[in-house]
Amino acid sequence: METKITVLIHTYNEANEIVECIESAKLLTDIIVLVDMESTDDTVEIAKKEGADVYSFPFSRYVEPARNFGIEKIKTEWVFLLDADERMTGELAEEILKRVQDDERAETHFKLHRKNIFAGKKWLKYGGWNSTSDYQTRLIKKSVFVNWPKAIHSTPEINGEAGFLKEPLLHYFHKDLETMVTKTTVYEDIESDLLFQAHKPVSTSIFFRKFLGELYRRLFKWQGFRDGTLGVIESIYQAYSKTTTYLFLYEKNHEKTSHS
Repeated sequence: METKITVLIHTYNEANEIVECIESAKLLTDIIVLVDMESTDDTVEIAKKEGADVYSFPFSRYVEPARNFGIEKIKTEWVFLLDADERMTGELAEEILKRVQDDERAETHFKLHRKNIFAGKKWLKYGGWNSTSDYQTRLIKKSVFVNWPKAIHSTPEINGEAGFLKEPLLHYFHKDLETMVTKTTVYEDIESDLLFQAHKPVSTSIFFRKFLGELYRRLFKWQGFRDGTLGVIESIYQAYSKTTTYLFLYEKNHEKTSHS
């Protein structure tokens, strides 16, 4: 049966991840499109050796600005979006193929949940990381796709009815502490820009409220402690991450005041 689907991957310096990512994508299809945002490592060369069609997009600190560009390159009826730190499974691939080959289906796009695997070994089931709270729109019929807003963590605009896939996608996030901190610096700086533009207030009391509030939610309300030591580490880290956003915001407000 003719292939109806392409896997679309966006990358920036993912040389350590891209081989396993593409190999997992091939469980679904042999049509792989990779949009690289000016990587400075061997990501592009490795991806080409693995058989991916590679396009270049100007560097961005997050993926959303490149989403529309990538989807425009797709020539098949359906596109599945896969991040470099995610892995397709055989069960998920089988379910997707059944859905896209069903000409009588009503859905034009599908959401799925992710198994969030911390440090490459621990599937976090608590602390807000349980799979049912992490649904993502990843399977899209190209003809009904409208737009993907450029804002960080935005969701796509798609005509038609959404469906849900049962099988999860594997998400290998936060491989080590160094990577965690590096990503936090990038993403929370972006989040603080949005808060700054919205004229959000910040103070010492807010630092404590954000840290303690997030720690309580992750560790106790959402029972992160039930995931053991790694669950506790991730809960503390998320509290740190939330607080970092407001530390950046304080700095930007202070710089504005100093120059006014």
